[in-house]
Amino acid sequence: MENQRVVLTVKNHVGVVTLNRPEAGNALDLQMAKELMEAAIHCSENDEIRTVVITGAGNKFSVGGDLKSFAKEGEDIGAHLKTVTAYLHQAISYFARMNKPFIGAVNGIAAGAGMSLACACDLVYASDNSKFIMAYNKIGLTPDGSGSYFLPRIVGMKRALELMYTNRMLNAQEANEWGIVNDVVSEAELMNVVMQLAENLAQGPVHAFGATKKLFAHSLQETLESQMAIEATSLSERAISQEGQEGIHAFLEKREADYLKK
Repeated sequence: MENQRVVLTVKNHVGVVTLNRPEAGNALDLQMAKELMEAAIHCSENDEIRTVVITGAGNKFSVGGDLKSFAKEGEDIGAHLKTVTAYLHQAISYFARMNKPFIGAVNGIAAGAGMSLACACDLVYASDNSKFIMAYNKIGLTPDGSGSYFLPRIVGMKRALELMYTNRMLNAQEANEWGIVNDVVSEAELMNVVMQLAENLAQGPVHAFGATKKLFAHSLQETLESQMAIEATSLSERAISQEGQEGIHAFLEKREADYLKK
C-alpha cells in the first residue's frame, strides 16, 4: 500500500502496520487516521495476511493525537475531531474484530490514542524503554481510540480511573505488572521477538483464534449459562470446519497440523 503516514508490509503471512511520522512522534492526524483505517480494511480482508503487527517508526510508538493540527481548526475543532475519530475508531474496530491475531510492538512512548491503540491489541510486547500514559484529562479531554473500553477491562475500573485522573505514567515493567503488556524485551530484540511469535501464529488456525476472541469478548456481557450455550455452538461449528477437521486428524495421526493447506 502506497501511503505516507501508515506503511503496510507483508511477509510470511504477517502484515506489519507501521505508524510512519517519526518526526512528529507518530502523532495521529486526520491523514494518518484515514490511512490506518485503509490498512485495517486491507489486513482484515486479505487472506494472505494471517497475523497483524502494529508498531511505530523511529523511537516512539505514538504520542497520541496531533494537537497542533487539531488546534489549527479553530472553532471547527469539534467537527474535525469527529472526522478523525470516525476513521480511527473504524480502524480499531476492524483490527479488533478480525479473526487474525493483532499484536502490538510498543517501542518507546505510547500516549493518549497511542496507549488506547496498544490496549486494543490482542497481545502487546514492549521494549524496556517504553512508557504508557493516557494523557487526556490533563489537557481537559476524554479518551478516544477505545481507551475507555479496553483499559478498565485490562486493569480494572479503579486503576483505569487513577491513570486518567492523575496522568500517571507507567514504565514498561509496571505496564507488564498491570497486565497492559504481555512481556518486556530489549529494544534491540523487540521486533525479532514479535515477528517470531507473529509468524508462528500465522501458521495456526486463524478462524479458531477469531472465534476464541469473540467468545472472550461476549463473556463480559453474558450469564454463565448463556455463555456456555455460546461455547457449545462455537465448538460444534469449529469441529466441522476445515480447520477443526485438520486439527483433529493431525492429533490422531500424531503429526503437525497444516492450517495453510487449501
